[in-house]
Amino acid sequence: MKDFLSVLFLLFTMQLFSQEIKKDSVTQLDEIILLEDVITKKAVGITPSSTIGPTTFEKFNPIDIASAINQVSGVYILSGALNTNRITIRGVGARTPFGTDKLRLYFNGIPVTNGTGSSTIEAFDFENLRAIEIIKGPKATSFGANLGGAILLDTKPVFEDETKLVNNFTIGSYGMLKDNLAFQHSNNKLDLSFSYNHFETDGYRQNNNFDRDGFLLNSNIKIGSKGSLGILINYIDYTAQIPSSLNQTDFDEDPTRAAANWLAAQGFEANQYTLLGLSYTHQFSQNLKNTTSIFYTYLDHYEPRPFNILDEFTNGFGLRSQFEGQWAKAQYTFGGELYKDEYHWGTFQNLFRDNNGNGSLEGDRLSRNQEFRSQLNLFGTITYPLSAAFSAQMGLSLNNTDYDFRDLFNQGIANTSAERNFDAILLPSFGLQYQFKQGQLYTNISRGFSNPSLEETLTPDGVINPDIAQETGTNFELGGQFALLRKHLSLNFALYRMNINNLLVAQRVGEDQFIGRNAGETRHQGLELDAKYALRLCKQLVLSPYLSYTLSDHSFVDFVDGDDNFSGNPLTGVPKHRISSGVDFRHTNGLQLNLTHQFVDDIPLTDANSLNSDSFNVFNAKLGYQTSLSSHFSLGLNAGINNLFDTNYAQSVLINASSFGGALPRYFYPGNGRNVYGGFKLSYLL
Repeated sequence: MKDFLSVLFLLFTMQLFSQEIKKDSVTQLDEIILLEDVITKKAVGITPSSTIGPTTFEKFNPIDIASAINQVSGVYILSGALNTNRITIRGVGARTPFGTDKLRLYFNGIPVTNGTGSSTIEAFDFENLRAIEIIKGPKATSFGANLGGAILLDTKPVFEDETKLVNNFTIGSYGMLKDNLAFQHSNNKLDLSFSYNHFETDGYRQNNNFDRDGFLLNSNIKIGSKGSLGILINYIDYTAQIPSSLNQTDFDEDPTRAAANWLAAQGFEANQYTLLGLSYTHQFSQNLKNTTSIFYTYLDHYEPRPFNILDEFTNGFGLRSQFEGQWAKAQYTFGGELYKDEYHWGTFQNLFRDNNGNGSLEGDRLSRNQEFRSQLNLFGTITYPLSAAFSAQMGLSLNNTDYDFRDLFNQGIANTSAERNFDAILLPSFGLQYQFKQGQLYTNISRGFSNPSLEETLTPDGVINPDIAQETGTNFELGGQFALLRKHLSLNFALYRMNINNLLVAQRVGEDQFIGRNAGETRHQGLELDAKYALRLCKQLVLSPYLSYTLSDHSFVDFVDGDDNFSGNPLTGVPKHRISSGVDFRHTNGLQLNLTHQFVDDIPLTDANSLNSDSFNVFNAKLGYQTSLSSHFSLGLNAGINNLFDTNYAQSVLINASSFGGALPRYFYPGNGRNVYGGFKLSYLL
């Protein structure tokens, strides 16, 4: 709490400083200073969303997508490693042991969330993105109505009638090397972009190497005067060693250690991920447009762990079609999304203890399974202006999910094949928005759901759990967006409350065994505040302080686990207070300085609230310079320092960690120590 108060004092002092300067200079400010890139939002109608773009991305190391997204209030990425990110939105997803679920992820309009609701944001190169749009809560009717919401990733656009070659190169601590080479071309018939990226690092910890190669092809071909055909190919191939989590003693004494069993097994994961998408957009008339996409995804995953070796692959197929139009004064959207995947997985003995210190060695097969998963979303939204300033929006989504599990290893009565089909669920949404000269106010009520993950649908014996149910919840929200002080100050806020029923709990019963069950009800309520201010100190220099604050008052309303009653306890895995703040200095000569800060309050690690992680503050700095060398060449230089004061902090945590074989429970994933990086961006306009 002392750290929290010190941060508030720092921010208050910064605000006083900016106000003092304002008294002397505000009368001279007549122009509007751009606070953020102008990015067209994808959220339908008056659905509120938060968007970050290049201005935010450029403040951070190009491998640090987590810090960029953590600038948005209400959204928090717990990053155990470059390949282990857990995204939580308003506390939803915080209880997931590993990875991200309970939200929907889209890449250029194509859904990339798998059949059980898991999303992998690390499958996309940060430097290929132009914008990340986040819809918080289940109000995203056209994007799945998941309890956590939706995240929309969009790639960089190609500028009209331009051909350009761009290379971004970065080196840094821990043997980091990253390069992204991109080619862009546009004419009156074709937009084409292709990028190749390579990234490698030894990592901060033992057994922490990461090596990735990938490419992205994105093109748009105009067909006649009303149609366009889009082609999207994204491919990533990476191998990442896994240091895993640490117990309290190791975390305090030497956070660079890897967990002993993972180090002995030299545990790692190897992934090959492919996304193929084909989309067609047709403008039937001025008032009606349709975009239809078909897509295929493939993931090949191999992961030697101390307890076994997992070998899996997934084939996914899907179609999404959306109509947008206007009828009289009303704007409408309707369509559907169908996703099917085939998940094949098996486990083998890991004989690393018999391999003379050479790490993992595959032994006998332990299991072989196959699961067919199907999910259908139908949606429709209508937005109607009740007056020039007052609008209403109604939305309705329908979801139907089926799982078909096949045990291909056991025979006879030992065979555990089964099906689990969930009843179709209707998810309505209703919103109001009032627009006025300096901003807008909105309110929304919406219903959402979350499907159980694979671990939650199966018992430790590999049997389908027939009693597991989908989580459902209703979200109430009131918010506003304002542009004040001649649009120099941008201020957004949101108050929300969401009750979630049939809370899904993945209870750990073994080193790699979980059982899912519905454990009661949680209440998610909180305040989100985002403020940005731009002040011209002189003709050449602009100062821009900003602040994002999140208050998360989340708790168990009804949660009884055997003889333990956790009702009333704070929700595990969620910090109550979180602040992202900073200040940017921009000079007209191309020089830019970014100072960023993150405060994370302590996090309850057990349902009984018997143990918390420590709160922490982390500060980063980055200096950049951009200039034109000629009419064809431009150059950008940058250098940065992360974790300026070398703070030992947990960048991610594992809740309700258990101990096995007399070892201490491992709750903590350490963040990197102080580290530096630098690079250049060279652009050639053909």
